[in-house]
Amino acid sequence: MKLTVKLLDIANRGVLLHSTDAQNIRVRDGDRVQIADETAGISVQAHVDTTSSLIEPGVIGVYRPLNATLAASEGTPVEVRSAERPLSLSYIKKKMDGGRFTKDETLEIVKDIVDDTLSPGEITAYVTASYINGLDMDEVEYLTRAMVETGERLQFTRHPVVDKHSIGGVPGNKITLLIVPIIAASGLRIPKTSSRAITGAGGTADLMEVLAPVSFPAAEVQKMTEKVGGAIVWGGATNIAPADDKIITYEYPFRIDARGQMIASVMAKKFAVGADIVVIDIPVGRNTKIATPQEGRKLAREFIELGERLGMRVECALSYGESLVGHTIGPNLEVHEALAVLEGAPEPNSLIQKSLSIAGIALEMAGKAAYGQGFDMAADLLRSGKALEKMRQIIEVQGGDPTVKAEDIVPGEYRFDVRAPQDGYVIELNNSALVTLARLAGSPYDHGAGLDIHAKKGTRVRKGDPIFTIYADREWRLERAIEVGRVLMPVVVEGMVLERIPPERWV
Repeated sequence: MKLTVKLLDIANRGVLLHSTDAQNIRVRDGDRVQIADETAGISVQAHVDTTSSLIEPGVIGVYRPLNATLAASEGTPVEVRSAERPLSLSYIKKKMDGGRFTKDETLEIVKDIVDDTLSPGEITAYVTASYINGLDMDEVEYLTRAMVETGERLQFTRHPVVDKHSIGGVPGNKITLLIVPIIAASGLRIPKTSSRAITGAGGTADLMEVLAPVSFPAAEVQKMTEKVGGAIVWGGATNIAPADDKIITYEYPFRIDARGQMIASVMAKKFAVGADIVVIDIPVGRNTKIATPQEGRKLAREFIELGERLGMRVECALSYGESLVGHTIGPNLEVHEALAVLEGAPEPNSLIQKSLSIAGIALEMAGKAAYGQGFDMAADLLRSGKALEKMRQIIEVQGGDPTVKAEDIVPGEYRFDVRAPQDGYVIELNNSALVTLARLAGSPYDHGAGLDIHAKKGTRVRKGDPIFTIYADREWRLERAIEVGRVLMPVVVEGMVLERIPPERWV
């Protein structure tokens, strides 16, 4: 059937048909059509939306992402006919029924995700099936290799190449902003591709974006790393393992991070950037992704096994996850804290100790330090100012201001102090609830939004002392965070009286 193109500036890879035309072509919402521009010799497949009023009969609305491939002009005549469902849907259905993916099935699914052949609902079904029924180690390896095969790769001539990753689950985990410049200052190369926040209040890419642009093609990431030794960029812009960020998009609304997909996500990007040595940070504790050391050790073995299958040396560090790292949650607040440490601040100890420990493991694995001496070498690189100088080089090569100082990075203008309801000790800071408040305040999209924690677990406080401060860039977001905070009660202060029924509110 011949239809005339109408370009629609909508970020969805599909087409919009008038319901009459859809009926004539014998398709309905969610089906697929093949669109052929016979003059240009271009043919693409797309899923269908229908309308009875937004366009006229005889017209096909082509969404912006699809037209990046079709390259049609307004008014171009195209041939439109119904198309078969992709085979990958039958593989996803098999997983929904409890089956296993084969290597070829996994590659077909990943290709269809990268090519936008699958609709948002179909990708959600894949994510959900993998989350509920899980992936075994063979399936994780298939997914990892498929993610790498369908994207670009970095090829370094000088080795070893180092990388690190934290699986998340603990707020304020800004250690990458210290580890990358420490590793690069040692003479090693560390091309760090990072994700934006999935379940947290700020991913590493969200934090680095406060200091410099983070969206670069793969070739530019390699060039920057070769020039200054390191980079901290958003993986979603590199076309390195592009399926990963597409999958993350559909995990995000559910705040899930399926175990098998998470392992494949981490290792695919390490494999694709040419890493020889990888250190994985696994925070362990209540309200984290990994509740117990036993579970953490099992996950570590899975990372190490997958690394062996891919030819990478992997070591894992189980880290304390029952309290936030440092005192801050949210982009500007966390960046301020990290820069202050690079500039010589002696606190917060949790941020410094964790960063030096993870960096030290990498330095030992790379042969830069003897076993057990990596921590001290990392500390020397931090104290000497070499890490700060390297961070300035990384900021500059990524297009940021290398003269930026911690004092230049300020929180949002709206604030609310949460105060101790009585004398006593802080016996509980609920990580999950704190992240929820930071997100409600606007983090990570509003860079000034977040929390500054004044009294961590075990701190003695007096009635009226500030325990933490909520910051926001917009007043209505602050009010929403305060409202929900009254219900969540993320902080517990106890004196000699252990319980009051009904409980006191903290605001």
